[in-house]
Parts: sequence; C-alpha cells; structure tokens
Amino acid sequence: MTAMPHLFTADEAKNRRQAEPLAVRMRPQTLDDFVGQEHFLGEGKLLRRLLAADRLGSVIFHGPPGTGKTTLAHILACSSQSTFRQLSAVSDGVKQLREILTEAEHRLSTQQQKTLLFIDEIHRINRSIEEYLYPAMEDYAVDIMLGKGPSARSIRIDIPKFTLIGATTRAGLLTAPLRDRFGVINKLEMYTVEELETVIKRSASILSIKIGDDAAHEIARRSRGTPRIANRLLKRVRDFAQVAGGDGITRQIADKGLSALEVDAIGLDNVDRQMMLGIMQKFGGGPVGLETLAASIGEDPGTIEDVYEPYLLQLGYINKTPRGRMATRLAYEHFGLPSSEQLRF
Repeated sequence: MTAMPHLFTADEAKNRRQAEPLAVRMRPQTLDDFVGQEHFLGEGKLLRRLLAADRLGSVIFHGPPGTGKTTLAHILACSSQSTFRQLSAVSDGVKQLREILTEAEHRLSTQQQKTLLFIDEIHRINRSIEEYLYPAMEDYAVDIMLGKGPSARSIRIDIPKFTLIGATTRAGLLTAPLRDRFGVINKLEMYTVEELETVIKRSASILSIKIGDDAAHEIARRSRGTPRIANRLLKRVRDFAQVAGGDGITRQIADKGLSALEVDAIGLDNVDRQMMLGIMQKFGGGPVGLETLAASIGEDPGTIEDVYEPYLLQLGYINKTPRGRMATRLAYEHFGLPSSEQLRF
C-alpha cells in the first residue's frame, strides 16, 4: 500500500523554510518572485507559454555571472513539477549522466516526477558527454557500447523525456551541434538600479532587517547590475549595521559599510581600480593585451574577461580592440586623470 504524502501545515512549511540555508531562502521560488528579465519572462512571452502548456523543451540561459541562471533552472523545475538534478560540466562524466537518465526512467515508471537536468557552464562540457547527449536530446535514446575491441557493438536504449537546462557565461564557446539542439536560447541582461532595489528590499525582509528606500538605492547602484552582488553587499552592510547598533539600514550606514568594503560610488572594487589605473598609468591608456594586463595586476585572464570586463564595458570605461584593451575618456574623467591625448599637449 502506497503511503500518503505528508501535507505540511502553514507553520510547518514556515519552519522548514527557516531551516534552509540563507542563500536558498534568498533565492526566488517562483517566476512571480523573480525580478527582471522581462524580455523573455514577461507575461505572454515564449518561456511562460511553453511552461503553461507543459511543453518546456531544452533551454539555454546565457549571460553575466550572478544574473539568475541557476535560480531560473530551480524555478522551472518547481513550476513544471520536475525533480531537479545537476550535472557538473567539468568533473562528471558519462557514468553520472547515465545514472541520472536511468533514475529518470525509474521515476517515470513509478509515476513520480519527471526530471529536469541542469548543467552549469555547459560550454565546458567534455566531448564524451556531449556526444552522449545528442541522441538523448533528439530521440530520447542513448547509445551504449557492449564489449571491447573488434567484437564491440552498440545498442540503442529508449529513455523517458526529460528537460535539459544549460547555463553559460560564454555562449560563444558552445559547439554549433550542441547549441542547435536547444529549442530556446535566452540571454540574461544586467539589472537596472530599480530592479536591484526590488531585489534588495525582498532580501532584507528575509534577513529580517529594516532598510530605507534611499539605503536600498545606495546599495543597488553599487551592485554592478547583478543580484548576486546586491545580496552579498546587503549581507555585509547588515553586519555593519548590527555592529553599529542601528535600528535597520540607513543611507549613512550603507555608505559607510560599502566604503569599508572598498566599493566606490558606481560599484568599482579594488580589482577594477587596479585594472583601469594599470591601463591608464602603466600602459598609457592602451592598447594592452589581456594576458599582459592580467599579469600586471596578478589576476587570471579568464576572471578579468568573465567577471570584471562586462561591467566596465557597460560603463563605457574600456574599449576592446583587435590590438587590446583601451581606456576611454569616461574612465579618465572618473579617476580624475588627464587623458593620453591631453598629456601629448
């Protein structure tokens, strides 16, 4: 006899929610809670229609780090009543993928939930998994090799339908055969200050701390257009406010806390300043190659390209040219330095 599922009361559900890690509690749980990305999440948009019609296929989310790709994958799993399973693009192999798909077949045969498979940084997936995914995505079947050497043979086994969600910060590194097998490809944009204010106020209520509108605005405009950074700064400013013994977060406390974290008025941190000052002072405004710039400030080139450059490009502080990175007039004005053109005269 099948056991009846336990139905939680409102108080039990609240207690379970409070027992979850803070990072999980701060993560939106539904599309209605999710802020931003209206260009593909708004009412009537394709992704919502597919979800409502239970026709969600394979989806790619690409965009800057911290903009909500993993969070959206969790939300889609809950909204489609699917079991969320994650595969590492770097450390996992065909064996782990086969186990997930076999588990999906068992789950379907016992009339349990279907499976949503999430692969973060999917552009780094190894070739063997990619080849294994092709028939799984197209025909819902997998090819298994039996035996070794000349006597080896391949058999095809049908698997239940599953949803594959891929996330990447480097969409250009996806192979064309893999990218073309995804039905929906959505780009996540950087957030506006107003959207980040909404994120910060929601997170502050979860942290059980009061925050003024001007304080939320101050943190939002220094958050580099990224909810993950906004939440990180909010938690640090919350700690600052509690140490100071204040009743909530005011604009003055937010400003002092962020200044202590060396985050300036537009969100630039110490690495950003090292990069920009390096280009302007060490290399005469550029152009300077990525490897040379990274070596001059002791940072990884991939970190500079994926984490720091997108925001500096959005601000218009650097130009990427075939010869290298160059500082713009806006960068010289922000740091109060004479531009290379002015120095010639």
